[in-house]
Amino acid sequence: MAKRDINIKHSDDVRGAGGELHQTASAPEARITSNHGAPISDNQNSLKAGARGPTLLEDFVLREKIQHFDHERIPERIVHARGSAAHGFFELTESLADVTTAKVLTEVGKKTEVFTRFSTVAGGAGSVDTPRDVRGFAVKFYTREGNWDLVGNNIPVFFIQDAIKFPDLIHSVKMEADSGYPQAASAHDTFWDFISLMPESTHMVMWAMSDRGIPRSLRMIEGFGVNTFRLLNEEGVATLVKFHWRPKLGAQSTCWDEAVKIAGADPDYHRRDLYEAIADGDFPEWEFGVQLFTQEEADALPFDILDATKIVPEEVAPVRVVGRMVLNRNPDNFFAETEQVAFLPTNIPPGIDVSEDPLLQGRLFSYQDTQLSRLGTVNFHQIPINQAKGCPFQNFQRDGQMQTAVPKGRANYEPNSLSEAGEDGGPRADPKGGFRTAAIPVEGTKVRIRSETFADHYSQARLFFRSQTPPEQAHIASAIVFELSKVSLEHVRLRVLANLRNVDEELASRVAAGLAIDLPEKAPAAVEPIDLDLSPALRIVGKYPETLEGRAIGLLVTDGADGKIVEALKSAAEAEGAKVKTVALKVGGVTLKGGEKLKADAQLQGAPSVIFDAVAIVASEDGCAELLKEGAAVDFAKDAFGHLKAIGHTKEAQPLLDKAGVEPDAGVVDLAGGAEAFLAPARTRQWDREPNVRILA
Repeated sequence: MAKRDINIKHSDDVRGAGGELHQTASAPEARITSNHGAPISDNQNSLKAGARGPTLLEDFVLREKIQHFDHERIPERIVHARGSAAHGFFELTESLADVTTAKVLTEVGKKTEVFTRFSTVAGGAGSVDTPRDVRGFAVKFYTREGNWDLVGNNIPVFFIQDAIKFPDLIHSVKMEADSGYPQAASAHDTFWDFISLMPESTHMVMWAMSDRGIPRSLRMIEGFGVNTFRLLNEEGVATLVKFHWRPKLGAQSTCWDEAVKIAGADPDYHRRDLYEAIADGDFPEWEFGVQLFTQEEADALPFDILDATKIVPEEVAPVRVVGRMVLNRNPDNFFAETEQVAFLPTNIPPGIDVSEDPLLQGRLFSYQDTQLSRLGTVNFHQIPINQAKGCPFQNFQRDGQMQTAVPKGRANYEPNSLSEAGEDGGPRADPKGGFRTAAIPVEGTKVRIRSETFADHYSQARLFFRSQTPPEQAHIASAIVFELSKVSLEHVRLRVLANLRNVDEELASRVAAGLAIDLPEKAPAAVEPIDLDLSPALRIVGKYPETLEGRAIGLLVTDGADGKIVEALKSAAEAEGAKVKTVALKVGGVTLKGGEKLKADAQLQGAPSVIFDAVAIVASEDGCAELLKEGAAVDFAKDAFGHLKAIGHTKEAQPLLDKAGVEPDAGVVDLAGGAEAFLAPARTRQWDREPNVRILA
């Protein structure tokens, strides 16, 4: 990367209460102001009623900053622009009537229609599916009591604690303002500069740099509500809750090199995978679970439940599975549904309520404002994909651009007495069954500060890293090395390393060694990190089921190959739920050993091994000789081996394996041993192979 000429004007650097490094203006002309020139005293914290209280509507600094950010792009979403979605249903399997009145969570067996959208965060609508990024996981429930939008991610924590920092975060991770690149990538100066100055981001960075940042499929990601919410029961008693989605196929990932090559081979890899699975009747399914806490239980935790950079480990509070979601229908029209769907955290039915989480409080304003910009009208709720379906929607809001309803009667206000004159006076409030807000005491001075209970930025980052398996720890370290290798500013690299020393000394040392630079002094921490009990639930490796269900297998077949081997592999794999595609040098197919023709599903150069979970090379001696002349065939075997996949082969294909550098191990199988000998290692990745095929940090 070419270095740029950069002028850094130093100001009086200070660290905030949470240890984050901020710059304060040394002269009036250097200070931040509102769009109308008013100097801003604090650009880090929203105005709250007390350190842990709700954010106040009067905070014009927050509103101006986020509103301007929400309107920066028209009409594409500023974040989560690249998305894929599907229709389906949610079925409750265990009632939560003891803690909520929400019918969607109390009526066992009731199926509620849903529309679920998955997305990347950083890239535009035309970017690729497989960059290292957070994935959005948004579900719209069309409940009998109005729409419920559970808008979350595939990672349970976030980069920031207060919504006022969201525009800064996204500006930093988006394309750099002067050059317009990189697209859909966090490996660049501005993102890591911001992250290095915000220690609260450290925990989220561990997750993003882990294998969860490069998922194998949208069908294989977990989902989290991220923020803390409340449930209200019939008596008005509030229970704190965190929401979870667990994929039936388990959380699974790709290798980094594999993700990069998939982007070139099939930019729509995740979108195609989801669409084709549903079209083929292999409906993706997730368990729905909750973690529940009383206020007293939450107060006893060694962190603040309102801090979106923290998790509650499952070993501390088990996830209670109470339902399932099945996606069983693709959209009829991508624009009308996937593109126009509008998710709002404020869409919550009676019995569910928000918390004072300052990140959530900002989202409650921002999402509505964003939709007004994107969809151009206050009537976006009338677009079919956004309409409430389980119940009527009615009020006295009228007119506006793109009004498609035709309200009747004279009354467009409430209260009115027209019903007494023989007319329909319209809807009225429902004090008993309507939405209620939890009666949570609020007191305190109006302040712009971060609660001291939010100040520990490293303990949970340490918990996450140390809870991973050795391969996953190596992947995190290597991911950070790669990302920082794309950073041209040495002081940013050093600042990241200084923060990492608070997470884990071995991690910091591995990253420093991978960059060939000396470790800097440890960054000061507002709160010294502590060692929390490890949480094996945070791992991926060793947790997902070893099955062929949901997996794709590629059979590279040549002229003269044994058709019986091809048929045996195909039949056995499909019987276990795998998708099998035959690949040949020419899409027209091959002539098998007995003279019969076998049509190919794909041509070799358009179907590299990166798009499959396991591969088999069924070649004749002459066919292998042809493959040896084709670089794509050598790469087919080489990449499969390097990406830790099972490789089945006929003895005639051995010269191709030799040329590709494929060495014998438990995942390289001679197909003379039968289909099961190959399918056994094909059910998972060959993690033991990794130290032999790549140098990890």
